[in-house]
Amino acid sequence: MTTTTMTIADRYAAEQAQTEHDHHVPTAGAMTNHILANLHISIVKFHQVRWSVKGPLALSVRQLLSDYIATYRTQFDALGERLLDEGEIVSTTTKEFHDYNMLQESGDKKYLAAADQVGDLIHDADTHNLFIDRAIKLADKEERPALASFLINLRGINNHIIRELQAVLGNDARDGLDEEDDDDED
Repeated sequence: MTTTTMTIADRYAAEQAQTEHDHHVPTAGAMTNHILANLHISIVKFHQVRWSVKGPLALSVRQLLSDYIATYRTQFDALGERLLDEGEIVSTTTKEFHDYNMLQESGDKKYLAAADQVGDLIHDADTHNLFIDRAIKLADKEERPALASFLINLRGINNHIIRELQAVLGNDARDGLDEEDDDDED
């Protein structure tokens, strides 16, 4: 059955089967859909902090988050387009974004101290980087240089966001993010 003779239900079922397969392999496209979902949830979380942060950090954090929301929206749209350019299936429903998201969200986080809210966002960006790094390796393995290049750029954007948010807290870029193996030190 060709795409034009398949029913809408058949086409969607085939898409879901392919998506399920790609997530178990995994492929660069599947890993990139996790990134897309993480971007979507990060935008929501940025709004949560922007709207609820209080105290001396509030003004600087709100301005940074306004910029990051715009940046992530741009990256979200561009990444979806990049996936389509690569012939990949793109997540398009709230359920898919929920299922593929790897970040933790909670309504009660808006009551945390400003530093804790910012710290959570820092860890989210670092989690993004784990998936971006995996997707870059898969894109390289699958010989998809345009996708890899986009993801490398996104990795740089996340590194910048981490550094700026860490600076708001008085930290260096990687403070509290890199595990140190104290067992090896004598």
